[in-house]
Amino acid sequence: MTLSIHQNTSRAAGFRKSLEGWARAGIKEVELTDNQLDEFLKTDTIEAARRLVSDLGLTPVSCASVLPDFWIPGPNRTAALDTWKKRCEQFSSFGIPRIYCPAVTSRKVTAEDYKGALDCIREGGEAAKQFKMAAMIEFARNSTFIATLTTSLKLIREAAHPNVHPMLDCYHFWSGLSKFEDLDLLRNGELTHVHFQDVPDMPRELLDNTTRLIPGDGISPLVRILQKLADKGYSGALSVELFLPEFTQGDPFEVAQRIRQKAEGVMRQARVV
Repeated sequence: MTLSIHQNTSRAAGFRKSLEGWARAGIKEVELTDNQLDEFLKTDTIEAARRLVSDLGLTPVSCASVLPDFWIPGPNRTAALDTWKKRCEQFSSFGIPRIYCPAVTSRKVTAEDYKGALDCIREGGEAAKQFKMAAMIEFARNSTFIATLTTSLKLIREAAHPNVHPMLDCYHFWSGLSKFEDLDLLRNGELTHVHFQDVPDMPRELLDNTTRLIPGDGISPLVRILQKLADKGYSGALSVELFLPEFTQGDPFEVAQRIRQKAEGVMRQARVV
């Protein structure tokens, strides 16, 4: 497995400075985001963004397109799908092989939504396929639609589109409603991408999307999780995505150094590097 950093981790630094700082810290793989790219494109070009990534010797392994209600039917479906296609076109030009959208929702979900979701999942997968990208669904601990690995796997398998795959966010997994044994449900080679964070030692009722720690600083059984994922055939990136101000507003170089020291230690302990 390889270490990557998600652009949300150094969000305040912006597209250029986050990547420059990480590269100086020895980071080789990155995960790009739609909002960071949009800010960069206000004053520069997509060609300049690609050149920056290339000149820094970075490999973008994944990217995020955050679209509420993207995986369920609704009145904004057409506009959301158009935006998804735009993101696929933009990010595929970097050579990125996969793109994800979290299962965030802005409304109450019904049983009918789960039935309609299957076509939405197929549409998302087909659109990404046109740009030679794999589409991924990220379950989220606070989602009223897909909050667990089990629900994610169930819907993806029912939709049965060969270009749609599950991903795992370690924070959403361990801080939410999932349990370790759920990893046994993964088929060999089925998992396509992993977000890598730790959960703090505090009541789960106080946890939110921001209370994520660098791997190794919390109480998640990350070594066991990585070993299980390796058993399931996963050998890809472990992308560290953090939201606490000490990370998002910190110096990207220093944050990346801290991440490398801690995260690579966990990876070595799990014997996945």
